[in-house]
Amino acid sequence: MNMVLLESVTKHYGDKLLLDKVNLGINYGQKMALIASNGAGKTTLLNLIAGKEVPEEGSIRHHPERRLGYLEQEPVFDEALKVLQVLFEDEKNPVTRAIARYEQALKWKEGNPALEAAIAEMDRQNAWAYEARIKSVLGKLGLVDFQAEIRQLSGGQKKRLALARVLLKEPDFLILDEPTNHLDLEMIEWLEEYLIKQNVTLLLVTHDRYFLDRVCDSIIELEAASLKLFKGGYSYYLEKKAELENARERETEKARSLVKKELEWIRRMPKARGTKNKARIDSFYTLKEKAAGRAVSEGPEFEINATRLGNKIIEIRNLSKSYGEKVLFRGFNYVFKRYEKVGIAGPNGSGKTTFLKLLTGEELPDTGTIKKGATVKIGHFRQENPEEFYGKRSIDIVKEKAEVIELKNGRTLGVSQFMELFEFDANRQYTYYESLSGGEKRRLHLVRVLMSNPNFLILDEPTNDLDLITLQTLEQFLLDFNGSVVLVSHDRYFMDKIIDHLFVFKGGGEIFDFPGNYSQFRHHEKEEKKQLKKEPKAKKQEKPREKKKLGYMEQREFEQLGKDIEALEIKQKELSELLQNGESDYEKIMLWSEELKKIEETLSEKEDRWLKLSEYAG
Repeated sequence: MNMVLLESVTKHYGDKLLLDKVNLGINYGQKMALIASNGAGKTTLLNLIAGKEVPEEGSIRHHPERRLGYLEQEPVFDEALKVLQVLFEDEKNPVTRAIARYEQALKWKEGNPALEAAIAEMDRQNAWAYEARIKSVLGKLGLVDFQAEIRQLSGGQKKRLALARVLLKEPDFLILDEPTNHLDLEMIEWLEEYLIKQNVTLLLVTHDRYFLDRVCDSIIELEAASLKLFKGGYSYYLEKKAELENARERETEKARSLVKKELEWIRRMPKARGTKNKARIDSFYTLKEKAAGRAVSEGPEFEINATRLGNKIIEIRNLSKSYGEKVLFRGFNYVFKRYEKVGIAGPNGSGKTTFLKLLTGEELPDTGTIKKGATVKIGHFRQENPEEFYGKRSIDIVKEKAEVIELKNGRTLGVSQFMELFEFDANRQYTYYESLSGGEKRRLHLVRVLMSNPNFLILDEPTNDLDLITLQTLEQFLLDFNGSVVLVSHDRYFMDKIIDHLFVFKGGGEIFDFPGNYSQFRHHEKEEKKQLKKEPKAKKQEKPREKKKLGYMEQREFEQLGKDIEALEIKQKELSELLQNGESDYEKIMLWSEELKKIEETLSEKEDRWLKLSEYAG
C-alpha cells in the first residue's frame, strides 16, 4: 500500500534540472533515507512530497487517510508564543485544548473555579497521560523551561522544539530533514530508538551514518536528477554502490582500450570513406564519450606536511570553570600527546564548547593553567561561523590564509585544487560569499581553517550541514593528519572513525577520560546498567547505603512491575510480528500500530519505575 506515489515528476531550480521524470513509491511502514550531495535537490524533493511545492510535470498522489508530519530544516514559529503554546496550537484537538487550559489555570490558586474546571476537563479527556508524554519528550530533547518564549530560544532549541511538535502529533507518515542537527549524542540515541519502535512510514535526510543503518530499511540516492532505490540499510547501500562503481570502471576501461584501437584505425584510413566506414567512425565518437568517464577513485589521499609539532603540546593543570552556580569542570589535569586524536562527549550545556575556548585562550579559567608548547599552531573550527566575508569571492577568502599547502612528497596543492576536494567546483570557487548557502559557508570556513596548515586542530561540530561525500573527504584528511586533534561531534560514525580516546563531560565538574571511541564507551555504560539491573541486591549488600528501604506497598509494586513488564514484552512481540506479516487491511494495521504504541509507552514507564525501586529493593 503506497503512502505516496511519484510518477514522472520533473522539477527545476532556476536553470538547474533537479528531478527528471522520476518515479518513486513509498509503502506503509517503510523507513527510507534520501542521500545526495549538497545542492542536488534533497530538500526540494521533500517539499514536493510534503505538498510545499508542486512539480512542473508529473503527479504526486498521497494515501487519502495519511497523517503527515514534516520537520523542515529551518522551522518557523510565532516568536511571541511560549514553548508549551507551540504544542497546543491545534485548537480543534480537545485533548491539547484541555491541556492548554489546565496549564493556564495553574497560575491560579487551589480552589479557584477555573482551575477546578480545567482539572475536570483533563479527567474527561483522559489528558493526563498525554500531558506527561509532552513533558517527557521535551525533557528528552533538552527543553526544560516550558514557559520560555520562542524569541528567547537558540536556533538549536527551536529545531528541537520543531522536532518535538512533529513527533507529538503522532503522524503515520513522517518526513524529517536533518533531524540530528543540534541534538547531542544522547538525544540522537533516544530519537533513534524512538523511530525504530514506531510503526510509522519514514522519509529522512541525515548525514548520521549509524542512524541511517539502524533506522532505515531503504536508501534512495538522488544523482544527476534521477533516483536509484537500494532496499537495505546504509551498509547495504555502500556495498551495492561499490559494485556499481566497479562495474562502471571496468566498462570505462574497456571503452578506453577500444578507443585506442579505433583511433589507430581512423588514422590509417584514407580521406574518401564509404558508408560502412562512416558507421564505424560514428561508433568511435560514441566510444570516446564513454571512455571519457572518470575511473572510480577510492577518495583523496591527504599527505599534508603539517607544521612540525614539538614534544611539548598543551599542558592543563588544575583547570576549573563555572558560570554562577553551575560547575562545568573542576580540578581537571591533562597533558596532550603528539598526534593523538581526542573526542569530547557530553550533553548540551555541559561545557564542551567552553573547554575548547579555554584551549584557544578565548576564555580564561576560574583556576588552573593551560600552557601551550612553542611549536603548537592551533586551527579552530567553531560551531558558528565566526566571520562574515561579504563582497569577497570564496577562493579569495581561502587565499587569505595561504596560496598553497605543502605535501609530504615535496609537491604542493594549490587553493583551487584543495577547494575542489571539498566540493567547491570551479564555478563555486568564484561565487561571492553572500551567495553561498548556509552549508557552503560552513564548508568554506572549514577549508580556510585546514588551509592554514595547523598542527593542533580543534573542531567544534564540523559535520553539521556536510553531505556524505564531504564528510568522507574530511575523515580522510583527519586520518592522514600529522598533528593532534580535539573533536566535538554528534556524528558517532565520524567520531568512532577518528578518535583514540574520549573526554566524557559527566556534569557536576567531572570529566572522565575513557580509553576508547564513543561506541565502546556507550557499550561500557550499557553493560554497567545491565549489571545494576541484574544484581541490585548484591550491589546493595556490597555497598550499604543510607537510603530508605521499600515499604510493604512499594515491595508489592516492585514485584508486580516485574510481572507486568514480562507480559507487556510478550504482547509487544506478538503485535510486532502481526505488523511484519504483510497485512493489507489498513484499518487492522492502524489498530495494531496504535495498540503497540501504547504498550511501548507503558513498558517504558514501568521499566523506569522498576529501575528506581530496584535501588531500594531488599
